[in-house]
Amino acid sequence: MGLRDKYAYAISTAKGKFDGSAEERDGKLHFKGSVRTEEEKNELWSAIKTIPTWRDDVVADIQVKGGGGGTATATATSTTYTVKPGDTLSAIAKKHLGDANKYMKIYEANRDQLSDPDKIKPGQVLRIPS
Repeated sequence: MGLRDKYAYAISTAKGKFDGSAEERDGKLHFKGSVRTEEEKNELWSAIKTIPTWRDDVVADIQVKGGGGGTATATATSTTYTVKPGDTLSAIAKKHLGDANKYMKIYEANRDQLSDPDKIKPGQVLRIPS
């Protein structure tokens, strides 16, 4: 399996957000390019870091260029979280929002990838609203 296959999740996360390339050379996967917001950069890094050996495999130069228009304002106020085994939305809400009952805020912010608040999977990168 090549590095592009190994990091397919990160590459698919980058699609539509990352203006650059992910090239395999010299035994490393080189990400070079830019994104519009710091959140997009963090989301891409979170996807890369789902592979435990990422430090040995990846060389990345990811710049934040801005110019996202209205979406830059909306996304700049949230962070991301990579789901770990055993996580629940309520536990994530308690940790990041201070109240387990705010799990629906996280669910609503991630409706594009979640069909049920009780069904999250390790490796998913969730937006955490502020």
